[in-house]
Amino acid sequence: MRSLFFELRYLLGNAPWDTGVPPPEVVELVERGELPPGRALDLGCGTGTTSLYLARHGWEVVGVDFSALAIRQARRRAHRAGLPIRFYRADVTRLRFLTDPFDLALDIGCLHGIPPEGRGRYASEVTRLVRSGGLYMLYAFLPRPGGPSRRGIAPEEVRRLFGPGFRVERQEGGEDPSGRGSVWYWMRRL
Repeated sequence: MRSLFFELRYLLGNAPWDTGVPPPEVVELVERGELPPGRALDLGCGTGTTSLYLARHGWEVVGVDFSALAIRQARRRAHRAGLPIRFYRADVTRLRFLTDPFDLALDIGCLHGIPPEGRGRYASEVTRLVRSGGLYMLYAFLPRPGGPSRRGIAPEEVRRLFGPGFRVERQEGGEDPSGRGSVWYWMRRL
């Protein structure tokens, strides 16, 4: 049911999360040279905006999303740009087909939509795939107080899920353009 919602939104061209602009937090990290190019994993990559940005800056990128339409668009965009990005249609809680470690993993709005019962598997996969010393950047909505939606994840849950394998280096709260409370996390793999 959840994947049907996303497929319909992409089909209708009504995916407000797909802005076509890489997040300023990622741009800042790359352009300040804080992290030299390496291997990057874009979780919930959508149509590949951030993947393309990273590849243009020398990164070897793998993008994963469960939307067939989004992955098709991402592959077309990468092909047109002449960028060798590997995009996979897959469940981010089941990534056993990926084995080599990544220097950077990005999640810009994916984890907060995963049902609670799948979040532990997701965290295990991220922990397995990010090399020691690598960076995991996570952008997530906060839960709505008293709201019916299961979308959102509290900072305490993020720390519980990733605490065994990561150290939170930085955490910044804010508000999404839609008015939802949100948090950026920068976590270093132990």
